[in-house]
Amino acid sequence: MQGYLALVLHAHLPFVRHPEHEKFLEECWLFEAITETYIPLLQTFEGWRRDGMSVRLTFSLSPTLCAMLLDPLLRERYERHLNNLIELAEKEIHRTHWDRAFREPAWMYHHRFVSIRDTWWACGGNLVNAFRKFQDEGLLEIVTTAATHALLPLLAGHPPSLRAQILTARDHYHSCFGRDPLGIWLPECAYVEGVEMVSAGSSSTRMACCMRVRARGTARLRRFSHPTALLRLDATLIPRGRFGASTKAIPAIRAIAIFTATSVSTSILTT
Repeated sequence: MQGYLALVLHAHLPFVRHPEHEKFLEECWLFEAITETYIPLLQTFEGWRRDGMSVRLTFSLSPTLCAMLLDPLLRERYERHLNNLIELAEKEIHRTHWDRAFREPAWMYHHRFVSIRDTWWACGGNLVNAFRKFQDEGLLEIVTTAATHALLPLLAGHPPSLRAQILTARDHYHSCFGRDPLGIWLPECAYVEGVEMVSAGSSSTRMACCMRVRARGTARLRRFSHPTALLRLDATLIPRGRFGASTKAIPAIRAIAIFTATSVSTSILTT
């Protein structure tokens, strides 16, 4: 049996920007994510390219996150935050000079933060553009999500709001990456009937969603009703064919699939 596996990473943070304060605690949430996640990802992608690895990865970047990564004030504050981390690590190296157990971690963090800063400087502090370059090279596919990462089922009763979330995300994506998105990650993987029609109208051809399976401890999947069906990393559904053939399902509580959003039919899981 042949299966298809899609590695999909989802990156989102709520928009936080407070110019009225010199230092605002919630902005550190963004700074920590840049240091511990986004720049290390860029370093990994660069390593793949340097080693000539043929790797393909799908990575969603939410509009709110992209807006923060592009904001001059937040970029300036992040660099100050990173310099403070390096300064603190240098002080720890001096403080633990005669304490080997703590000196080595201090050196490790110092080396790590300096490496992060080197990557930050190399891309001019513009992480969105750095991710865009990897997409243009074919190493990465960037998809979008709802404009403010709103839980779309809560907007089902007001179609204009649902449409605005998706179309605004499409327009913002185009301003960042110079093209329309080919896929969309539904916030919290929460699906509501009708969202596939709006997604198709926004040029997205794939949609990530999650459906809970309740069936005496087993999940059964009759068929994929869409032309293409891929798996997310933590999925438990293994398609035998690429274009809607019957599919075997491994017992699970949650199953997630990525599929084309051009069909009205969205009945994937059955109990």
